[in-house]
Amino acid sequence: MIKFNNVTLRRGPNVLVEAASFSFANRHKVGLTGANGCGKSSLLAVILGQLEADAGSVHKPDDWVVAHVAQETPGSDIAAVEYALQGDAELMALNARIQTAEQEQDGALLGQLHAQLDAIDGYAAHSRASALLNGLGFKAGDINRPVDSFSGGWRMRLNLAQALMCRSDLLLLDEPTNHLDLDAVIWLQSWLERYEGTLILISHDRTFLDAVVNQVAHIEHGKLTVYAGNYSAFEVQRAAQLAQQQAAYEKQQREIHHMQDFVRRFKAKATKAKQAQSRVKMLERLELIAPAHVDSPFGFQFKKPEKTPGSLLTLEKVGAAYGSETIFAGVNLTILAGDRLGLIGPNGAGKSTLIKILAGDLGASGGEIGRAKDLRVGYFAQHQLEQLHAVHTPYQHLDELSLGFSEQQVYDHLGGFGFAYERTNETIAHFSGGEKARLVLALLVAQKPNLLLLDEPTNHLDLDMRHALAVALQGFEGALVTVSHDRFLLETVTDQFYLVADQQVSEFDGDLNDYRKWLDARRLESQSPTEPGKNKSRKGQRQARAAKREQLKPLLRAVAGLEKELERYSIESAALDEKLADSSLYDVSGKERLTKLMKEKGRVDNQLEEVEMLWLEAGEALEAAQEV
Repeated sequence: MIKFNNVTLRRGPNVLVEAASFSFANRHKVGLTGANGCGKSSLLAVILGQLEADAGSVHKPDDWVVAHVAQETPGSDIAAVEYALQGDAELMALNARIQTAEQEQDGALLGQLHAQLDAIDGYAAHSRASALLNGLGFKAGDINRPVDSFSGGWRMRLNLAQALMCRSDLLLLDEPTNHLDLDAVIWLQSWLERYEGTLILISHDRTFLDAVVNQVAHIEHGKLTVYAGNYSAFEVQRAAQLAQQQAAYEKQQREIHHMQDFVRRFKAKATKAKQAQSRVKMLERLELIAPAHVDSPFGFQFKKPEKTPGSLLTLEKVGAAYGSETIFAGVNLTILAGDRLGLIGPNGAGKSTLIKILAGDLGASGGEIGRAKDLRVGYFAQHQLEQLHAVHTPYQHLDELSLGFSEQQVYDHLGGFGFAYERTNETIAHFSGGEKARLVLALLVAQKPNLLLLDEPTNHLDLDMRHALAVALQGFEGALVTVSHDRFLLETVTDQFYLVADQQVSEFDGDLNDYRKWLDARRLESQSPTEPGKNKSRKGQRQARAAKREQLKPLLRAVAGLEKELERYSIESAALDEKLADSSLYDVSGKERLTKLMKEKGRVDNQLEEVEMLWLEAGEALEAAQEV
């Protein structure tokens, strides 16, 4: 168990956390949340012993092995896989002792050391390190490349692999998904779900937190409060608390009404397409989580584009290449007014390249691109943060666009993105990545684009700003194309996915759960070579089909049974949501009943999540069996 006793942290004269006392049990997985700058990273530094608390103490078992992601990657010419292996300090020490014993020809000691190596599964360590690197997006040919040959983002992945390689009792992760693409995020989520130690995780990815953590420690106004359950459970509990504040409650009702109206309008237009129905479901979820963000400092909306042509962009047989390497070819794509597309696909397949071609930042290697006369593109790219003028203020950046804003309109517009009056007149040289990202978004919104191209727009944004962005994009009346590793954003703001893979760009028939299955199948296919099929007689084929039906019966029964359970828990959960909507519960007299309902809701939702996971696994097993 890790214990905090009256811990106080200050940054200069400001108190970040005051008199915090709490404990995390062994093997618990904790999400550490709160606004940027509230002290989350400082708390991790205190646990690591890198920072002294201003008051109080932190205790953890002396024999615990603690792993964390290093922020710097020292220059090195060792292979990536060897760098990852260094994360297992015990293995490294044991190998060094074995090498010394071999030099001294100490047979007895060598026997003991090799027994210890076997006990910690050291002979499989190289294979384990290779698997970690593969999951984090490194190709087979990359794992033996020297560390020095990788860019900064890939070196951060190497540091993450090193932390995961450590057989730790306590794992501390500070925004581990920041340098990952969607595929690697999905893989890391699965890895952390299986992790058997204690985890403390800082993340602004709601879907990632929901899947991984079972406790949330939230820092707000200098106080740290621990909530049971995942991030969605925390939002419900916090919403109940905030609903007691009248001003916040009124803002909450306005936001919920806005979302309900949007959901109604979307349902009226939705077809029976799987992706459309999935988005309706996510919109309803967005409506439910809105109360937890009623006191967010962010609130903005996209203005209606001045002109919206019916067809904005047309690609005919478009290709892209870097030198002699083809990225993709023969792409046919038409972006119409109101289209909302999400680009998915393996790392390096060309998603950002396609966005750059759409934006006009990169020329195609072939084909034709037609652009509407009144096309106005709003392009968010990660490199744009570096293109901001360090010596200019947010006010100057917006004023330079010559949009005819009055002085007050400039302040009002920037205020919606969390820039207080004083901050709007400070040079951005020392702004954080999150502040720069918010400024780029503010500049895009002000220009009234009719086509938004967003390449990882949520990098550096905290949960409140991500929520505000999702809500604003719901009301955007132009077309949208986005690449993001934030699955919540993808699911709530897009209607259709396009898969960029194997030098092609094609419409993807499914949602992100289907994409996860596609990734799993692709990994499985790459790991096990296919065997040539064998000719069978008709009688043999009939016998094989009959045998297969018998083999599938238990799986079919399991799926059917789990579907019934899933339906039952879904009904129970919906009924509890209705009860929790009763405003009388939030009066003092309803406190006991509210507590009871919240506990029951948590129990039912946990059961629902567990059954849903079992159902998904059973469905995947059935699909796999049917394909054999």
